Amino acid sequence: MPWKETSPETEQMRFIERWQGGEVTFVELCRRFGVSRKTGYKRVERFQSYGWEGLGDRSRAPRRHPNTTPRAVAERLIKARQDHPTWGPKKLVAWLQALEPEGPWPAPSTAGDILGRAGLVRRRKRGRSASPWSEPFAAAEQPNDVWSIDFKGWFLTGDGNRIDPLTVQDAASRYLLVCNGLRQPKGPQVRRVLERAFREYGLPWAIRTDNGPPFASVGLGSLSSMAVWWVKLGIVPERIEPGHPEQNGRLERLHRTLKAETASPPQATRLKQQRAFDTFRQTYNTVRPHEALGQTPPDRQYRQSFRSYPNRVSAPEYDLDVTVRKVRTNGHIKWKGNTIYVSWALRGEPVGLVPQDDRFWILQFGSLAIGLLDDRTRSVVHMPTKVLPMSPV
Repeated sequence: MPWKETSPETEQMRFIERWQGGEVTFVELCRRFGVSRKTGYKRVERFQSYGWEGLGDRSRAPRRHPNTTPRAVAERLIKARQDHPTWGPKKLVAWLQALEPEGPWPAPSTAGDILGRAGLVRRRKRGRSASPWSEPFAAAEQPNDVWSIDFKGWFLTGDGNRIDPLTVQDAASRYLLVCNGLRQPKGPQVRRVLERAFREYGLPWAIRTDNGPPFASVGLGSLSSMAVWWVKLGIVPERIEPGHPEQNGRLERLHRTLKAETASPPQATRLKQQRAFDTFRQTYNTVRPHEALGQTPPDRQYRQSFRSYPNRVSAPEYDLDVTVRKVRTNGHIKWKGNTIYVSWALRGEPVGLVPQDDRFWILQFGSLAIGLLDDRTRSVVHMPTKVLPMSPV
């Protein structure tokens, strides 16, 4: 039906007015407006049934859509988002499916549209990211292959107390082993927290950290007192490159979620802040789906290490062909009638020396090669730390 001269509504109104006037026959009226008699009668019938509002072209879209998400499902999805405001559509749908497998849950894309119409999601602009680094790190294929540890930046609670959140995460399963708010990022406090974790979960093969204290130092092999303790436990200390937090990206991503759910804004007191950390850790490990784990929570993947924390931490032992020297309290060793400075962090510990050639000796501590002793200059040369073949990693 054309109705082309102005608009369908205007032309149809003129058609009805002429029909009401009765000045021409119905056949002539249809001819003048360029429509068939069938179409003309159809417009008259619609006018008689609905009045002037019945004119105009009606939408041919179906009034009911069989694939429309039921209202109750949409409301359940919105409630889930309100309960977990940092979870995206994929996690919410996976969580609801786990709770109610028979439910008619929508696809994540549809869930995103529902939440968007409810004003509960904000589209983020996708930023450019640097190419990933290829690190000589231990493979995190099984639980306890690698743990990651770091401090999430400090903040003040509502009553002015400083909180330094310390987190420890299993890299393979994403299980959050530790989430403690310390008063200061000091070695003794960190060691007490780690001792409790070692007793509860056992020992990992490696621990990945940044290059700051108390995890690393500027000394030989970047060993700090804490790293020395780890080596004595048979744990390899791994350090990411300075300025490259993406090499510990799983923990960095966790920190973003931790801040959003527990410290935006911070809690009123230290005790309430720790309770928020504890609640977050419980939810993160047992409820929150993780896309890299097939939308299952970390506790479905994690299991304790078979390497238990020993009652007594022993010094490293070396093969018979390794020359052993004990580091004195001032950080020196005795070597061919001379004293040579090695490391303050290694005082009281045995180090091994293996000849490389006529001049240099490889200096090692436990499973790590940490430097070269120059026999001519009677000094130790820094070198990149290497894990020796004897390491269990």
